[in-house]
Amino acid sequence: MSDAGRVEPPPLVEPPPLVEPPPLVEPVETPAPDPWLVALDIDGTLLHFDQTLSDAVRDAVRDVAAAGHHVVLASGRSLVAMTPVAGVLGLDSGYMVCSNGAVTVRADGGMPDGWAVEDMVTFDPEPALRRLAQQMPGARFAVEDVGVGFRLTELFPDGELDGEHRVVELEDLWNEEVTRVVVRAPSATTEEFHTSVADLGLADVTYAVGWSAWMDIAPLGVTKASALEKVRAALAVPPERTLAIGDGYNDVDMLRWAARGVAMGDAEEPVRAAANEGTLPVAHDGAALTLRTLL
Repeated sequence: MSDAGRVEPPPLVEPPPLVEPPPLVEPVETPAPDPWLVALDIDGTLLHFDQTLSDAVRDAVRDVAAAGHHVVLASGRSLVAMTPVAGVLGLDSGYMVCSNGAVTVRADGGMPDGWAVEDMVTFDPEPALRRLAQQMPGARFAVEDVGVGFRLTELFPDGELDGEHRVVELEDLWNEEVTRVVVRAPSATTEEFHTSVADLGLADVTYAVGWSAWMDIAPLGVTKASALEKVRAALAVPPERTLAIGDGYNDVDMLRWAARGVAMGDAEEPVRAAANEGTLPVAHDGAALTLRTLL
């Protein structure tokens, strides 16, 4: 057979020496380049009114925190009532604002419950309690013992207060300064409670009436917003990157404080008026819808 037209194969080339691949490196979560401070009310915002937490809301909170944003629970609840919620949400770092701003805590693995008190504002409850007891003879009163529970004049309805409960005389509620006074009038309507409170003229304290004939009294000028502003400064987050979501009267100042103040869909009109955004009701996971705008 003729060799005409045959093409010689290329000469053999030695393969390059083997190169060791680089070692495997565990992926590291990097913080968001421009993290937000995200302040979240709990009851009626994250938790449904039956105290359940939806998967959608839980996952949204976790995803926002994992993205590097500063998620701060801000509630009227006491510290002992907030720590279980933080645990379910997977929040084990950063800050929490408790007792409507009177108590701010920071995550600390060395503490029994994982949180250390960072800031606490107290006041003398005697003047307010004396006036309230005269105006509302059938009401129940309690003061918070931070990290423990409450001293109260009569037991509250089941499930309304967490921690240890110790029934005492009214006078024993003002033997020392406290962070918060709770007033409960189970037989009164919310409207009647508002009227009674307005008649008292409590100008020397801060107070917020809840949805269930319930009132929290705090030191003058202390709100969720006042505590969150301290947290914002500590974290060096610009004011324009603050987001707050809430549904109650005790959220009004917080919603006004935030660059994005978001009212839940079932919030009453004065609360919605304090916000510059709205979302769906808690039953439809409105908080999750808003949180995912940060992702």
